[in-house]
Amino acid sequence: MTDLLKSPLQERHVALGAKMADFGGWEMPIEYPGGGVLKEHAAVRSEVGVFDVSHLGKGVVRGPGALDFVNARLTNDLRRIGPGQAQYTLCCSPEGGVVDDLIAYVRSEDEVFLIPNAANTTTVMGLLAADAPEGLEVRNLHRDYAVIAVQGPGSTAAVAALGLPTDHDYMSYTVSGDMIVCRTGYTGEHGYELLPPWDLAGEVWDKLVVAGAQPCGLGARDTLRTEMGYPLHGQDLSLEISPVQARSGWAVGWDKPSFWGRSALLEERASGARRLLWGLESQDRGIPRAHMDVLSGGRVIGEVTSGTFSPTLRKGIGLALLEKGTAEGDEVTVDVRGRSSVMRVVKPPFVPSSVR
Repeated sequence: MTDLLKSPLQERHVALGAKMADFGGWEMPIEYPGGGVLKEHAAVRSEVGVFDVSHLGKGVVRGPGALDFVNARLTNDLRRIGPGQAQYTLCCSPEGGVVDDLIAYVRSEDEVFLIPNAANTTTVMGLLAADAPEGLEVRNLHRDYAVIAVQGPGSTAAVAALGLPTDHDYMSYTVSGDMIVCRTGYTGEHGYELLPPWDLAGEVWDKLVVAGAQPCGLGARDTLRTEMGYPLHGQDLSLEISPVQARSGWAVGWDKPSFWGRSALLEERASGARRLLWGLESQDRGIPRAHMDVLSGGRVIGEVTSGTFSPTLRKGIGLALLEKGTAEGDEVTVDVRGRSSVMRVVKPPFVPSSVR
C-alpha cells in the first residue's frame, strides 16, 4: 500500500493498531482492535463515535454566478437552500448515470464548497472546470482540509467539548475560525462533520477522543449506512445505476431547466425504471453480499448491490436492484455461495433514523 495516499491522521491509526485498507486510493482504517466493527457500530448507535473520512474530496467553485453555474450542472436544486446550508446532490452523465454523489455547501451567490467521494474528486472537479466560463474558479482542495465525522447520541457533547457550535439544524453548517462544522453524517444518527485545515486534524481528533468519542473505522461506517439504506457510489449508484433506479429522485430538481443528464432522466422517469433499489432482510442465517443473484420462483430477478450483517438487528440485510413488479413483502431467495437463503423485500431504512 506504499502508493496509497495518507490521511493526516495516519500515524494515529497505526499507533492504535487499526486494520488498514484501500478506499478510493487512500489508506484508511477499517476497524480498530478491542471489539472491531461490532463495538464501533454499537458506540455510534448508543453513545458517540469518531471517524476519519479525510479521503473524501474537497473542492470549491468561486466567482461571479458560481451558485447558478453549479446549480445548472448538478441535479438537486441549490435554490431550495441558502448560505449556511448544505445539500445532497448528484453529478450525472448525459445518459443519466451517476458520476458521483456529493454534498454541496452554499457559502454565497459566488461560492459553493463541494465534498465528492475520494475516487471521483478529480473527475467531478474536472468536469466542472471544463465547463466553467472565464472568470469562474474551480479548485480541487482535496488535501487542504481533513474531514472528521462525529456521530451518535453523544455527538453534541463531544463537539461542544472542543468549544465548537452545536445548535445548528440538520444539513446546515457554520464556520468557527478555520473549521467548518456541519450537521451531516452517513450513519443515521445525530452527528457532525468537522472540516479542519489539514495540519490541525490531529489536534481535533485527539480532543474528541479525550471527550469520549470511540475511534471507528470504515467497516462500521458501512454497516451503519446500510442499516439506513444510504446508497454507496460504485455499488448502489453508478454510471449504470441512475437516480431513478436507486430511488434518489428526491435529490433531483425535476423542474430546473438544466442539469447534466436531465433529458435522459426525465425520459426514464416518464417511462418507468426497468429495475428499482429495494431492501432485503434475511429470514434465516444468510448474509447477502454485493453481486449475489436474487431469485423469485427459481428465476433471477436482480442482484444485490450492498449487503452486510446488521449489528442492530442481528441478521443479514442488503440493498438490491430488482426488476419492475417486485413489491414490498415479497419473499425472494439469494444465492449465498451456492446455498439458497430466504429474504423479505422491504423498504429501508432497516432501523429508525435519528439524524435530527
